[in-house]
Amino acid sequence: MMNSRKITALLLFLCMSVFGQQKLTLEEIWGGAFRAEGMEELQSLKNTNQYTVLNFDRPSRSMQIDLYDYATLKKVSTLIDTKNHKDLPMIDSYTFNSKENMILIACESDQIFRHSFVADYYLYDIQTKQLTKLFDFKIQEPTFSPDGTQIAYAKDNNLFVYNLQSKTSKQITTDGKKNAVINGITDWVYEEEFSFVKAFDWNASSDKIAFIRFDETEVPEFSMDLFNQGLYPVQQVFKYPKAGEKNALVSLHIYDVKANAAKQINLGSYTDFYIPRIKWTNEANVLSAQVINRHQNNLDLLFVDGTSGVANVILNEKDKAYVDITDNLTFLKDNSFIWTSEKDGFNHIYHYDKTGKLKNQITKGNWEVTAYYGLDEKTATIFYQSVENGSINRDVYSIKVSGKDKKRLSSATGTNSATFSPNFQFYINTFSNATTPAQYSLNDAKTGKEVQSIKKNEALQSKLKAYDLPSKEFFELTTEKGHKLNAWMIKPKNFDASKKYPVLMFQYSGPGSQEVANNWIDTNDLWYMMLSQQGYIVACVDGRGTGFKGADFKKVTYKELGKFEVEDQIDAAKVLGKYNYVDNSRIGIWGWSYGGFMSSNCILKGNDVFKMAIAVAPVTNWRFYDSVYTERYMQTPQENASGYDQNSPINHVSKLKGKYLLIHGSADDNVHVQNTMLMIEALVQANKQFDWAIYPDKNHGIYGGKTRLQLYTKMTNFIKENL
Repeated sequence: MMNSRKITALLLFLCMSVFGQQKLTLEEIWGGAFRAEGMEELQSLKNTNQYTVLNFDRPSRSMQIDLYDYATLKKVSTLIDTKNHKDLPMIDSYTFNSKENMILIACESDQIFRHSFVADYYLYDIQTKQLTKLFDFKIQEPTFSPDGTQIAYAKDNNLFVYNLQSKTSKQITTDGKKNAVINGITDWVYEEEFSFVKAFDWNASSDKIAFIRFDETEVPEFSMDLFNQGLYPVQQVFKYPKAGEKNALVSLHIYDVKANAAKQINLGSYTDFYIPRIKWTNEANVLSAQVINRHQNNLDLLFVDGTSGVANVILNEKDKAYVDITDNLTFLKDNSFIWTSEKDGFNHIYHYDKTGKLKNQITKGNWEVTAYYGLDEKTATIFYQSVENGSINRDVYSIKVSGKDKKRLSSATGTNSATFSPNFQFYINTFSNATTPAQYSLNDAKTGKEVQSIKKNEALQSKLKAYDLPSKEFFELTTEKGHKLNAWMIKPKNFDASKKYPVLMFQYSGPGSQEVANNWIDTNDLWYMMLSQQGYIVACVDGRGTGFKGADFKKVTYKELGKFEVEDQIDAAKVLGKYNYVDNSRIGIWGWSYGGFMSSNCILKGNDVFKMAIAVAPVTNWRFYDSVYTERYMQTPQENASGYDQNSPINHVSKLKGKYLLIHGSADDNVHVQNTMLMIEALVQANKQFDWAIYPDKNHGIYGGKTRLQLYTKMTNFIKENL
């Protein structure tokens, strides 16, 4: 008979064996079983060395805005708790006034498009603990004046100013009208492609508001039916400028609060242009505005006198392809400014004086700055993130404004990002890599040394160990044409090099994007690992046109989106197909959005290489997509018809041989379902068999309820049946 110690050891071994064979399921992946813990709505205060986080208390089902000390990480206080205010719903987001003694709290938010929403807003006085609902209607983008006495906000395409003392609102624009004129809030295409909603800004002395006015009267309208609205579908109509069509006419205005009068700024002789950013400088009467031409390859930074309205060009940037818009413009105390640019071939940090004269190129090298965190003016130290440690990694660095004394502050290889304390003494580092969910730590900003751990997601890491998951292998793939491309591969855990495996390739491939990155992505990566448990190899290759390897690599696709990127995916599949352990007759590819455009092209142009493809929410003809994005990379269809037509999958349907699954949400305001409907018709008329699914009233993300579970079940079944 076995003694008790041997029995215990055997039972432990058996348990470990069982756990080691535990299989991932779609229900777990899309049911949130592997969701990592984060630090929600993390905000650094500006006046004290503290930060706030939005926390959710499960037992009481309440939310709190909690205040923490950077130096100790200890909670100082709870600023507000929803359980103490019966009239306060769950908190969606919040902002402070400049003194940080009042909070604007957004609740019951209703999404409009990707970034925009209207919400009920509550004003909370931290000292008196008084909570007041601002209005009995929902508003957009309320913003404290710097002196804290007023709140500017938008409603129904107009701008208003609310006086906190008199509790009254003053309407400062009156011509706002749906699908005609918008004041201070961006139109659809600016929101989506220039990534901002609030098109107004207070000056430092709280007596002027600059805003952009959009006249979209002549912009063509797009309509889509919403089916789950009642007995009859409801038609949603909005202005959407497609490539080559009329854009909104934009104008810049300054409203004088004391005089209660607005003036339009004469920007000069620009025609058919964009204003992708406005921002007051540190001089209260000097506004900065960025104006870029329709081709987006010639940008002017203007300084505008707030009284006279006179605008002067301070800096000009030209590019043979296009100039990217960023939020890195930062004004220093002397009104000199920080600017980032790709003008030397890689994205770097520059310092200009207030007249636009270059003082110094601060960072240099064959690598990219990927984030600008700020400047500690006391020590003349800039903090930034870059790919100096390899294009798939991210690290946090410090450097003097002079360009000297550069230090790598982060130490772990993977993806590091930082949130700095107001005095730049500390930063909260967020780290992850392909095998490690997000970890948060407090670090010393001078040395980078970890002071204290905050969160490690240990419970999730422990849970994942039971599944004995395979790792993501990073490597550089070289095509037969000699192109060196970043790649990763996930093999089955019980991989046997003597066997032949089917391969599913995933990619996005859009300009400046990156999918081969050393970070943690819980849902899709876990799905790939689930597929690997079922005998598939999953691979990803970032072809030419993707980001963080220099401007030339990124901009080679200019005027020909879908040519070189598709060529690289086909060539990469051919390289993979030559591996001894790959069954080259069973290679598939899938992607979403730009990735769906790519996978569609690959199954058509690479019909002898790919056995199957899945395209989710794809662009099938660049003529159907919006002006700002498409023309940035393609110019207009009128100027570049062949670039549009030769690389649009809708024009290559006759080449279909393999299995093809086409998926779209019917309420996709971004990549319209028109793309898929006309692709379907083209395939039908070419007498091609294929599979398709339309998700009613779902937008570009195709989610809500059980939608993602059903969608990924459909895709999983399609892969298993056809690969």
